[in-house]
Amino acid sequence: MSLPTDAPAPITGPSGGAPGSGPSPGRAGWLVRRLLLVLLGLALVASAGVVVYQRSFAQGEDRLKAATNSRLDLFASVVEARVRRLEPVPATIQLNPAVLALLRAPDAERERAANDYLARLNAHLGSAAVYVLDVRGVVLASSNGSERDDSLLGEDVSYRPYYLEALAGRSTRHFAIGSGGQAGYFASHPIYDGSRVIGVAAIKIGLDALEQTWPMLAAPALVADANQVVILSSQPAWRYTSLTPLAAERRVDLQLTQTYGSLRLPMFPVEVALSVDEDTQEVQGFVSGDEARHREALGAGGNRAGHLVLGRSLDGMDWRVLIFTSLGAVRQQALVDGVGGAVSAAFLVLLALYWSQRRRIEKQKLAAKQLLEQANADLEHQVGLRTQELTDANEQLRREVAERKQTEKTLRAAQDELVHAGKMAVLGQLAASITHELTQPLGGIRTLAGNAAEFMRRGNHAAAQDNLSIVGRLVEQMARIIDPLKSFSRKSSASPAATDVGRVVEQALFLFQLRVRHDQVRVDNRCAPGQWTAWCDANRLEQVLVNLIGNAMDAMRESDPRVLTLSAERCEVAGVAMVALTVRDSGKGLSETDQQRLFEPFYTTKPSGAGLGLGLAICRDLAAEFGGDLQAHNHPDGGACFVLTVPVGPAPDTAKDTPSR
Repeated sequence: MSLPTDAPAPITGPSGGAPGSGPSPGRAGWLVRRLLLVLLGLALVASAGVVVYQRSFAQGEDRLKAATNSRLDLFASVVEARVRRLEPVPATIQLNPAVLALLRAPDAERERAANDYLARLNAHLGSAAVYVLDVRGVVLASSNGSERDDSLLGEDVSYRPYYLEALAGRSTRHFAIGSGGQAGYFASHPIYDGSRVIGVAAIKIGLDALEQTWPMLAAPALVADANQVVILSSQPAWRYTSLTPLAAERRVDLQLTQTYGSLRLPMFPVEVALSVDEDTQEVQGFVSGDEARHREALGAGGNRAGHLVLGRSLDGMDWRVLIFTSLGAVRQQALVDGVGGAVSAAFLVLLALYWSQRRRIEKQKLAAKQLLEQANADLEHQVGLRTQELTDANEQLRREVAERKQTEKTLRAAQDELVHAGKMAVLGQLAASITHELTQPLGGIRTLAGNAAEFMRRGNHAAAQDNLSIVGRLVEQMARIIDPLKSFSRKSSASPAATDVGRVVEQALFLFQLRVRHDQVRVDNRCAPGQWTAWCDANRLEQVLVNLIGNAMDAMRESDPRVLTLSAERCEVAGVAMVALTVRDSGKGLSETDQQRLFEPFYTTKPSGAGLGLGLAICRDLAAEFGGDLQAHNHPDGGACFVLTVPVGPAPDTAKDTPSR
């Protein structure tokens, strides 16, 4: 297409050259300057965001540390108040005469007196148990009495550290799991008779009350003993885990003393890096691949934000309290502040760019106006040319649409002819069976009519009437044979309506009655009338089923046994309710080539002259007209399955009022 002679001058770029002539040296320098300015602005924005983020994070971390330390101090005070207040009690037990008398000369009366004293003392203090042991480590008196499982009366606990330390003349206290499996804090003191140690007094302090103090920490927390083993925790999975690896010798000692019973003491599930200051510890980040494990151990807060771990050592108890406070809120707030700082810096940078660009824009407006006028003139000219081209193309499109409509009409008529021809072919194949079905009643009518005439001649009207009644029944039987054939052979266009699938299946099977008996085929029809309603043309649905049933019986000619199974079920395809009708044979099935080319026109597996290979192609087209589909596959137990899907129709009662489409 040639340009008009009055075409405007070509548009030039910023440096005066044509837009397509490549960047000139002046334009290249301008681009470099713009790129440097953009990079400088981005650097300023990023720097401002990073500085604000770091400052906000440091301040938030300091506030979090202060708040956590306050909660730790309060928790440590509660633990010391609830546990350590009972530590001096064992030193006072030797002041009771009944206890000294029992240790000097044990007998049943002195044991009852000592047990009674210890029971009253235990009830007053609220401890778990109070014991008196002799120098051999055998429990002589207990506050819990002999009727309870945790009384320990008569048991040898000489392996316990609190007995060994007290027997050596030293007061001791430590955590241990009792013989009954109940954990507690044990404190002991030697009992003197003059300057000689004659026994040991021990008290077991229950730790259940400490479980009520976890909510005041508002974060996962734990208490570890001198062995660095977690003995208390707000997280049940953390209990009886080791914060540090235990040496083999230490594990043997703990097993001998049964400090933790028979527990294996696995490693603590979270990796914590301890700093030099024992009061402040930081989680240095999660090891690659262990993030999921740490998240599971720390709960919902166990993410990449990390945790601040702070600790307190409880005075005189060799216990340490650790609290895991999530840095997620601090990091999120710092991120928000950093973004705010970056946005503020970006606003200032953009404001400066705005003022610098304003003058440039004013200069460009005049040039843009001239370019716009020139482009408008070019556009009007191009619009005129394009309008004429579109007009010609539109006319050509109308002609093509008319031709396509005519072609589609011709193809649809040809398809209807093929469908009708297929019906006639089926009727031709069934001519022998139809003739056989009609011959028998015709012969009976001939004989009965002759008999009736003879009875009438003889005046035996009753016998003649009986013969004529039998003739009427035979005529009705022939009508029942002929009516489905008339309906099946009728040539009509597709008219979808609510169709009883079971009734159509029965009509299709009726056409194969003689062949079914001749080929000794067992029919398993699971489609009862009135069970499934489809929206389609009943005559064409019957044509598809006749084709599929005929193919199935052909496939079973050389099979034994011969079983034809018809079933239906409800399914959904792309959100549309469908009835899936399955026709299964017991033949040898479909080969890989058959499955790939089964629905190709003129492809057939039958001998030459036995078929054109159009039946399945036409059946798939008919299913598509219904809004359904036809698929084939091999059944796992053998044989081929053809699955015909048809849209579900309304119930027969409502279908009467539904207009045909």
